Amino acid sequence: MTVMRRILVPIKSLTGRSAATVLKAAQLARATRSSIELYHVLRPSTYPASFAEAHGVHSHFDSEVRETALRRLEALADRVRSHEIKVSVSVGWDYPEYEAIIRRACAIKADLIVASQHAGRHRWRFFLKLTDWELVRLSPIPVLLVKNQNPYRHPAVLAAIDPAHSHRKPEMLDAAILRAAGEWSTALRGTLHAVHAYDRFPINMPPEALKSGALDDLQAQADQLAAKRFSHALTTARVARKRQYLIPASPVEAIGEAVRSSRSAILVMGVISRSGIKRLLIGNTAENLLDVLSCDILVIKPPTFRSGVPGRTSARARGLIAQDPPPRRGPPSRVHSV
Repeated sequence: MTVMRRILVPIKSLTGRSAATVLKAAQLARATRSSIELYHVLRPSTYPASFAEAHGVHSHFDSEVRETALRRLEALADRVRSHEIKVSVSVGWDYPEYEAIIRRACAIKADLIVASQHAGRHRWRFFLKLTDWELVRLSPIPVLLVKNQNPYRHPAVLAAIDPAHSHRKPEMLDAAILRAAGEWSTALRGTLHAVHAYDRFPINMPPEALKSGALDDLQAQADQLAAKRFSHALTTARVARKRQYLIPASPVEAIGEAVRSSRSAILVMGVISRSGIKRLLIGNTAENLLDVLSCDILVIKPPTFRSGVPGRTSARARGLIAQDPPPRRGPPSRVHSV
């Protein structure tokens, strides 16, 4: 398996339900012999640093918030450490949350981000900056979105590929999807499955195609071409014939059908980030699937992907973040803040 050394697990709410996310990260850590970091983003104070320094607000309030967060993270980490897994914890003042998570993942050179999905349906995703949407769209590091409480027990891992390369998806992305799905199914002692959705006839069909027999010929040709592409894409992947799903339907419909047929616990997808009107018109299969599927979703990017997240916190956010108080004297602690 591709070497996985560190997994970042952002903990959104210290009082909310994060057990499933941490449990699945722990399963992956044991399977790959990697370490885990539990990370909590502290939102910037509503008062500027200059005010905090002048009135001593930060030293009394923000330091207490930080210490409380670290204690709660440590309690959560101790449960995982009991299984002989190396776990560290950290907190950081940063904004917005999705950028903070990506910055932290890049800083510690994480190989995977394991995050919980936003509760409820995702409405107005083009306008709202929901953390899970933005991680899917902007993270250069693979993201596993945890959608249910069920632990992995010999899971079916489904690779969703697109040999037709619709919307200019690069060929190397299919190879990365199949490689990741194969490695995960092996590490978790599961089974590997693959699905390809395709159109049976062109959207802009000429009038003569509607004549008797012509439509059947077009559909037969589309079926043959899709089968040929799918077979070629799976040449180096060890996917049993009965675990291959070639479905003439939209990606959302076909992938949903394959997930149900295979009872997949993990769907592996590739995403190309889009912005502006292209994102609105073309849509994003991964985003549309998040509200439809009940299985976890592993999202990966092509090797050429470049994130637009700045390496440093924005000036606006820095203006709201009070400076850290002087470190306390005493023995070194295994917890740290960023």
